[in-house]
Amino acid sequence: MENRQAQLSSVTTSLDDLVERVSRVAEEVHAVGDESLAYDLFEVERSLRTAHRRLLAATRRMK
Repeated sequence: MENRQAQLSSVTTSLDDLVERVSRVAEEVHAVGDESLAYDLFEVERSLRTAHRRLLAATRRMK
């Protein structure tokens, strides 16, 4: 069980990093006026945040 928790903790950290990176690019793209691409990237960011929350909830249930 501890190995699974460690693996999920690592994935959670990776998701944190991905959310930040996608958010940063989305903001940059938005700033230069590419609304369509920015919209898509903000949607990806929201999906990653949802996945992050669900992963945290699942990890808490494992304890």
